[in-house]
Amino acid sequence: MTARFGVFVPQGWRMDLTEIADPVEQYEAMTAVAKAADAGPWDSIWVFDHFHTVPEPTQNTTFECWTITSTLVRDTQRINVGQMVGCNGYRHPALYAKIASTVDVAAGGRLYAGFGAGWYEHEWKAYGYEWTSLKDRMGAFREATEIIYKMWTEDAPVFNGKYYSIDKPYNEPKGARKPHPSFWIGGGGEKVTLRLVAKFGDAANIGGGNPETFKHKADILRQHCDREGRNYDDIIKSTSINVFPVEKGADLEKVTAKARGRTSLEEFNKNNVIGTADEISAQIEELLEAGADYLITYIPGVAYDHEPLHRFASDVIPRFS
Repeated sequence: MTARFGVFVPQGWRMDLTEIADPVEQYEAMTAVAKAADAGPWDSIWVFDHFHTVPEPTQNTTFECWTITSTLVRDTQRINVGQMVGCNGYRHPALYAKIASTVDVAAGGRLYAGFGAGWYEHEWKAYGYEWTSLKDRMGAFREATEIIYKMWTEDAPVFNGKYYSIDKPYNEPKGARKPHPSFWIGGGGEKVTLRLVAKFGDAANIGGGNPETFKHKADILRQHCDREGRNYDDIIKSTSINVFPVEKGADLEKVTAKARGRTSLEEFNKNNVIGTADEISAQIEELLEAGADYLITYIPGVAYDHEPLHRFASDVIPRFS
């Protein structure tokens, strides 16, 4: 079974730059990971669209999604750059489409434009965005997805909905990739999100790294594709997994120390697949058997040590090429 792989760069959201004091050095650490991935067999690098850290909001660095996407595409040469995923609530969809079109040109067609409904209530309210009901957020997300697609595929798009309207906006250039920027829709909502993937998406991100959940969501997506007359095989089916590759027989307490920070090994192990290339590959094989064809990885501590990134690239990725 074959698959392609992406990796998140450290941008601060997951408290993954806190050991670096200077913000300029933090930015350079993020860029250094991007360049290291660009030099390897990775297909893509990824960023989050958040303003405040997790697991709780703190006064720590979180670099803004589209700003760093636009710089990372210029700091790299061949790798695709995406967001998992852009939050609809933070930008009008027409503006989102315009931004993505511009960045795709800057990237020479290497943009993976991620899009989702959003969920982090604290930062919505802190930044002055209205936190509406789930029904309204999903309704707005549905309309926004259609508007973005129209902005990329029509010269004089018109849309009048409950939440948004556009009246023949010019969007030139529409992007560099043909027929339009690659549209990655994140989320496993079975009635709205997966149907939007079937109608408009080039890729889905589902399952959260759980094979059973992935298979269930993929089956729902296939049903939507059948109803929409869409070829299911034309859609990339991705999922995300946190990994920390180690040598066989390694002292886990020692080798994970910097990546863990103050987190215990037990807690770290709950949230990450810590293992040898064989052990991590076995987990990936389960996901591929469930129908995944794209793995987006998060490697904790990579801002401080590139060794796990290189280990995954040399010992795991070639097995699925």
